[in-house]
Amino acid sequence: MTCGHCVQAVTGELSGLPGVTDVQVDLAAAAVTVTSAEPLSTDAVRAAVDEAGYELANA
Repeated sequence: MTCGHCVQAVTGELSGLPGVTDVQVDLAAAAVTVTSAEPLSTDAVRAAVDEAGYELANA
């Protein structure tokens, strides 16, 4: 991810997951922090990031 559009795409997809209450993207660190009211599966997060057009590097 390198720009605001990237942030919007990833944030939008992750925000759509059930229970997600906050998504914070740090471009400099190439990291995303997701806060959720319920546990999220790595597969669901990976699928959302893939749908945004990016690849989950670490889980």
